[in-house]
Amino acid sequence: MIAVTLPAHNEEQLIAVCLQSLQVAALHPALRDEPVVIVVALDRCSDATEWICQRMGVEVVNVDAGCVGIARAAASERALALGARWIGCTDADSVVPPDWLARQLQCGAHAFCGVVAVGDWLDYPQAVREQFLQGEQAVDGHPHVHGANMGFSAAAYRQSGGFAPLTTGEDVALIQTMHGAGMRVARLASPRVMTSARRHARAPHGFSDFLRRLEQRVGFVTDDVVSEVVPISLQAR
Repeated sequence: MIAVTLPAHNEEQLIAVCLQSLQVAALHPALRDEPVVIVVALDRCSDATEWICQRMGVEVVNVDAGCVGIARAAASERALALGARWIGCTDADSVVPPDWLARQLQCGAHAFCGVVAVGDWLDYPQAVREQFLQGEQAVDGHPHVHGANMGFSAAAYRQSGGFAPLTTGEDVALIQTMHGAGMRVARLASPRVMTSARRHARAPHGFSDFLRRLEQRVGFVTDDVVSEVVPISLQAR
């Protein structure tokens, strides 16, 4: 059995599209009808996210943490308990391609790290888009780690100790542990996941903050909200 996990905090506006893309990926012919279970970790949700998940028939686990690392770990543990041999990870504001799971399983590695593209740049200026494209190396062997586009075998996840209870960088920490244990990580340019450029971040120092820092770098933002040094989790992105 294959599992897909994602954390969610008040994602009623975007999660349905994400889940629809996952359900399409679960039916890819290359999977040969192997069951796929989608597990959503509902972290302090107070909107209709849980109702949407139930309506779409996906597994849910409730956590009260306000921490993406804890949420990802809870979803992964549920996936393991259900018998998953491989776990794909994404985010509730992202959309995966139809071959997303199939290509992960075909990579022949203990783990997979993919790249992301932004589906809707909203009001970000062209200079920010160009800066992102320059930094996001969409080539095989890229250095990025995106929680929105990764996967790993159940055995590799157990051996590495799972997601750490971090509010940011939990994805980077897991991959670093796998590297340290000598596991093979396939860093591939495809399949690519489309993600959101929304300005309201769900996790501190996550992708939204990363884009805000790019905006500051090109001179469009001058307030000190984004004046901190970019943390390691985003340097790895």
